[in-house]
Amino acid sequence: MIGEPRVCCEVPILTIRTAEPDDLAQIVFHYAADALGGHGDDWNPRTEAAYRAAFAAIATSPDGRLYVAVEEVSVVGVFQLIVFTTMTGRGARRAKLASVQVRAENRSSGIGERMVRHAEALAREAGASALELGSSKRHHDAHRFYDRLGDERHREGFRKRL
Repeated sequence: MIGEPRVCCEVPILTIRTAEPDDLAQIVFHYAADALGGHGDDWNPRTEAAYRAAFAAIATSPDGRLYVAVEEVSVVGVFQLIVFTTMTGRGARRAKLASVQVRAENRSSGIGERMVRHAEALAREAGASALELGSSKRHHDAHRFYDRLGDERHREGFRKRL
């Protein structure tokens, strides 16, 4: 006879949802912690208004959203998804996955893959025929991650600061 049910291991429930204004401090924390590709992000009283304005612009855009991966009440990951129409491919819809971050202590736990798969599903639902993403040349671990997920290295990117 089988005994009492036992819990083998507790796995936190991961929820991926549209970011909310109350998530902002935790979101910026993720970007500030990126030593390789960081943009000088820092959440403090001097920068809060700029982040709130950026969040409002993203939240009201018809083309993109900011998403968070949450375990209990902690934001453990963040990404932005932008869907747009191009002239090429007779008006093909494409999606861009941007600003992907998983909290350092949560990497290699499946959160990043779940976030990317969620972004892919959202892009498909929006009619996108391809999902594009960029990654700093210094993020070798991220490149291995995207290779493992089946993303192909497609083109060389260029950028000019304005």
